Amino acid sequence: MIKNLSKLLRPLAVLAFTSFTLVSAAHAEKFTFHGASQFDEKHAFTRLMRKFEQLTKLFYNGPHEIEFVMHLNSELGLEKDYVAYMNQGLSVDYAVASPSHMSTFSKLATVLDPPMLYRDAGHWSKVLSSDVLQPVVDDIYKRADIKILGYGGGGVRHLIVNKAVSNMSEIKNVPIRVMGAPIQTKLFSAFGMSPNVIAYSEVYNAIQTGVIDAAENEAAGIRQMKFYEVGPNISLTAHSITVRPLAFSGKTLRKLPKDLQAAIIQAGKDAGTYGRVTELTEGSVIMAEMESQGKLKTINFTERDQLIKAAKPVLKAYFKELGQSALYDAIQAVK
Repeated sequence: MIKNLSKLLRPLAVLAFTSFTLVSAAHAEKFTFHGASQFDEKHAFTRLMRKFEQLTKLFYNGPHEIEFVMHLNSELGLEKDYVAYMNQGLSVDYAVASPSHMSTFSKLATVLDPPMLYRDAGHWSKVLSSDVLQPVVDDIYKRADIKILGYGGGGVRHLIVNKAVSNMSEIKNVPIRVMGAPIQTKLFSAFGMSPNVIAYSEVYNAIQTGVIDAAENEAAGIRQMKFYEVGPNISLTAHSITVRPLAFSGKTLRKLPKDLQAAIIQAGKDAGTYGRVTELTEGSVIMAEMESQGKLKTINFTERDQLIKAAKPVLKAYFKELGQSALYDAIQAVK
């Protein structure tokens, strides 16, 4: 009964948020922006958005009052919902979201962080600090009407398995949950695993009930979702370093005064840098803490070079399929 009532009220909440934002903008006296996070205040994504809010207020010196309202713990749904809301200019004005959820509008979004695209953390950081990914940013803005302000992320992703695995033969045919972007399925198939697209909120139950035997995530996600309870063996594949864009609704942004737009864009860029440093440096600490508490066991994956070898032709073919071979080469050329 309560669950059904919640579903009925959500559209009303969306309408209420939208109406309030539009009225505020029309009077040009106070601008209220709604953010959304699947997580609590402790999570790196939420802290990135809090930094964005602080910096926007710091950088904006105009006459208008600005207010931020954050909706935590999936109050407004999941990241895929936030992307849809930002595209429509409804309910959510800013959020951190996985590129895979933006691929509904822009196929290029999927090239931001597929497994094995970045050689290491240094390469990842240099690419995100450059303008190499501008074609992707432009395509997302054109097709999704979502402005990428900056890049969060930095989570080093590993395999979460209900049994210990340490090499290619041991992961062969293991059913694993992957995100919805096609490149994810192609890459984990190349690794010899059996990928299944499952909603993030269903991963815990899927492992628990035997629908899948594995998933993949970074330390913060493992802790937040308690995946260690059903998949206590963490195989240290380091197969991906996440890119989690801080996104802002294009429909909202264009209604704002130019000086406020400029403040938001600069704040987003700087907050993204803060978020990347935060998550990258905290990941190993979080993992070690969970292991010391007996919640999980880390296992060295001895054939990471084989994962790299398997991924390279798939990545090159995928970029070529999208007409972006030059982009792949440009990313790899960053030193």
